[in-house]
Amino acid sequence: MAQPKGTVVLAYSGGLDTSCILVWLKEQGYHVVAYLANIGQKEDFEAAQKKALALGAKKVYIEDISREFVEEFIWLAVQANALYEDRYLLGTALARPCIARKLVEIAQREGAQYVAHGATGKGNDQVRFELTCYALCPNIKIVAPWRLPEFYQRFPGRRELMDYAKKHGIPVPVTPQTPWSMDENLMHISYEAGILENPKVIDHGRLASMATTGLRASRVPVKVTNAGDGATRCSALELFMYLNDIAGKHGVGRIDIVENRFVGMKSRGIYETPAGTILYHAHLDIEAFTMDREVRKIKQGLALKFSELVYNGFWHSPECEFLRQCIRRSQEAVVGTVRLSVFKGQVYILGRESPRSLYNEELVSMNVQGDYEPADATGFININSLR
Repeated sequence: MAQPKGTVVLAYSGGLDTSCILVWLKEQGYHVVAYLANIGQKEDFEAAQKKALALGAKKVYIEDISREFVEEFIWLAVQANALYEDRYLLGTALARPCIARKLVEIAQREGAQYVAHGATGKGNDQVRFELTCYALCPNIKIVAPWRLPEFYQRFPGRRELMDYAKKHGIPVPVTPQTPWSMDENLMHISYEAGILENPKVIDHGRLASMATTGLRASRVPVKVTNAGDGATRCSALELFMYLNDIAGKHGVGRIDIVENRFVGMKSRGIYETPAGTILYHAHLDIEAFTMDREVRKIKQGLALKFSELVYNGFWHSPECEFLRQCIRRSQEAVVGTVRLSVFKGQVYILGRESPRSLYNEELVSMNVQGDYEPADATGFININSLR
């Protein structure tokens, strides 16, 4: 065993990688505190806790951060109409700063100098975790095993990890691994790596997406009502989980894309974002109904920048904090009800109403002149034709 190095708080998932990392950190001389974040994934948390303790963790924190994930991160993305590269609703990118915030909090509670994670050296998550940690605790030291030559040269692939696990009594699944990597949280499920690294391979796996017929929005979603059976959900977490469940039965929110990672390479990912897809369409509709045209043009540009910052891990940067304030300010009039339906993977807007609507039925009507002088349009057209 190496000389004692102090306490490290490890972002622990219970899977092969972080279980091996836990034991490896102990080999390096660290006292390991394991932190497992509950952000809505289907996980046997009790079993994961027992496993971490059996592997030598001196303490295990299991923190349910689902509610703050929805209220403080997902809702802001809904307000922004955030889409990375026009398609990705940022499920993983939004979760990482939420997880890392609690990681730093536990490190401070434990008096730990170090935090560690299992993100690879090629992906985005290493950036998202670490930028959040440094923003919240500039003096924190980060141990990223997959970037340390003594780790990745020892474990160049899963076979070496499996051998290490067997040698150290680390339980591994007895069934074959799925031929891809999966990340799940309340916002989405993502699939990448493995056979999906070939962009021609067609995934015929399960379609586990998550809709509703009535959605009420008031700057953030506050109530969902199913017009069929009258069921309602009002709390942020219950509302989001209900939409996930309903939309999943209709295959809403599944995409297969190639995207540009922040580190410079393209990657292929498959994402299932049921509730997020419904809320994106509902919010986009009520925003167009209530927001001034020129304000909305500016806000669309802010949404593009916000999406890029979140994807790249800059949630706590000064520019992202500024954008969040701007986005919140833009939502003051975005209040109303959207009616929609879901069918075979599609979201259909059926109607909307709002006390802050900018839609003037008389003004726009083809049957009533209203407070509008058609002759004025002649000068408008002539001026615009001068170019």
